[in-house]
Amino acid sequence: MKPPRHLRLWQLGLLLALFAFWYAMTTPGLLPNFMFDNDRQAAFFFGQPLKVLARIWAWFVTDADIYRHLAVTLVETLLAFGIGALLGLAGGLWLALAPAASAILEPYVKAANAMPRIILAPIFAVWFGLGIGSKVALGVTLVFFIVFFNVYQGVKEVSPVVLANARMLGANRKQLLRHVYLPSATSWVFSSLHTSVGLAFVGAVVGEYLGSSQGVGYLILQAEGTFDIDTVMAGILVLTAFALVLDAAVGRIERHLMKWQPRSGETEKL
Repeated sequence: MKPPRHLRLWQLGLLLALFAFWYAMTTPGLLPNFMFDNDRQAAFFFGQPLKVLARIWAWFVTDADIYRHLAVTLVETLLAFGIGALLGLAGGLWLALAPAASAILEPYVKAANAMPRIILAPIFAVWFGLGIGSKVALGVTLVFFIVFFNVYQGVKEVSPVVLANARMLGANRKQLLRHVYLPSATSWVFSSLHTSVGLAFVGAVVGEYLGSSQGVGYLILQAEGTFDIDTVMAGILVLTAFALVLDAAVGRIERHLMKWQPRSGETEKL
């Protein structure tokens, strides 16, 4: 099914509609309120969009005091994303191509994945201190397993016919890895990377919550302490926007590296 015409306009229209509903819900007298005792409670719990946008404007333009905090959070996120993705890629390839090691380590990998890794944040704070290291370590644990299992499954999904043909043509182990296994796992890898971007941000922000003197998570925590919901919502919007930017960058790299793969529209024509 083809996407609707003027897709970007539809997406922008939906965003504006959401902001309009948010504004109407939190502005006294514009909508009947069935959830709260009075109109001002909605603004207290959800913030007011104009004040949230004003806070973002002050952060980036008027006061220009968010750049240091944003840089710290982005460095933590990018390091966690990069290290976690590389370790997940290497680990997934290794276990997928080593059946004996996979059989031995499988229960331990599943147990580690089942662990609620957010609870490791205080331990990492003790091990690595309250600097960037503890936030990166937490983010790596969140990113690693997403990439690992996708790569592992992608390699396992390689067609036996393709493998047999490559071996019949004389391909050695290194050539099989480069020309068969990696291309097969590529789509799985990028699928996991899109999910991992958000998880890398989660690791950075949760770590900043537990102990930090800088970062966007620190700003949000300070605002929560004073019940400043407008600043909290502003921080959430800023983090969401930059997560979307990183996700778009991953998508651009994906399109560049996977030119060989037909688009959905092209497959429909075929």
